[in-house]
Amino acid sequence: MTLRINDLAPDFTAETTQGTIHFHDWIGSGWAVLFSHPKNFTPVCTTELGAMAGLEGEFRRRGVKIIGISVDPVESHGKWKDDIRTATGYDVDYPLIGDRDLNVAKLYDMLPAEAGSSSDGRSPADNATVRSVYVIGPDKKIKLILTYPMTTGRNFNEILRAIDSIQLTAKHQVATPANWQQGDDVIITAAVSNEDAIARFGSFDTVLPYLRKTKQPAA
Repeated sequence: MTLRINDLAPDFTAETTQGTIHFHDWIGSGWAVLFSHPKNFTPVCTTELGAMAGLEGEFRRRGVKIIGISVDPVESHGKWKDDIRTATGYDVDYPLIGDRDLNVAKLYDMLPAEAGSSSDGRSPADNATVRSVYVIGPDKKIKLILTYPMTTGRNFNEILRAIDSIQLTAKHQVATPANWQQGDDVIITAAVSNEDAIARFGSFDTVLPYLRKTKQPAA
């Protein structure tokens, strides 16, 4: 199964550092970020989990839950959390899924079916493709997918920026241009006529016949 934007995020039941969860029930009526790791006690992932812990309040402010997943068992996650605190200064208080049987990694198309049924004996290189981020909306549909190589740490501030855009554009008929940040001008979508744009946004600038910019509407 190949996952694409606007696909329903696959549901699953899994053990986590905070007990058993049913993923869609855990998401509830809000947003979620699921981010995956190829193995515990790997250097880049250790920094990433700490970075997410440091930003958890920013995600929460946007109504977004965060949850990590590693192909190693839950019982090793606790020891890894100690290392994360040592390396980054942050405590991981969000849940970490244990995916020892590789079920979730396969369900989310991060590993092929022939990868086997156990994380035992598998190296980080064997699981190199388990380096993805999924942003999931209240409708349980995937809004964004990012996959990184093992040697490149993820920029979670960029994921926050993308969530700001996704949440804004879900509410208003606008899009965000390249390198957009909160407060920057936005693009009026083609579905909005010039007359409707004036009624909605007050004024706009026509850069090109198909590119109209206006002030960011209130979230």
